[in-house]
Amino acid sequence: MAIRNIRTLGDEILLKESKPVKEITPRIRELIDDMFDTLYEQDGVGLAAVQVGILKQIVVIDIGEDDPIVLINPRIVETSGEQTGSEGCLSVPGKAGIVTRPDFVKVVYMDENMEPQEREGTGLLARAFCHEIDHLSGKLYVDKVEGDLKDVVPREEEEE
Repeated sequence: MAIRNIRTLGDEILLKESKPVKEITPRIRELIDDMFDTLYEQDGVGLAAVQVGILKQIVVIDIGEDDPIVLINPRIVETSGEQTGSEGCLSVPGKAGIVTRPDFVKVVYMDENMEPQEREGTGLLARAFCHEIDHLSGKLYVDKVEGDLKDVVPREEEEE
């Protein structure tokens, strides 16, 4: 397991389409483990493989409520409602902006055993589904920000 380098705004790979995963290999399992290590190291909520430079349709999410989620080849199949709130991204460090997203999202995806799954989320989980799945299409939240990006104070500095 390893911490991977997160690609940041300006890196062309973030604007590319990710490719579907055809099978789970030892390298894919290692990538997923590394993505979780990287996510936790950065104190994030979600991470797409493209953010660590791998153009595969893989997303990991952990909002701290249930078990961590691995989405392989995810697709949003239903949305409803609306929520507007502050959003940030590990690929846009130190910044946040106001983004409107659906308040309810249903996704279909494959799990780590390539078994089809379906999951629904509201609130933060719905936001995370939309944000991370956008990454797989080369879309960044900064293009959806209402107004300007704001500077974010890192948590360590807030506590001092």
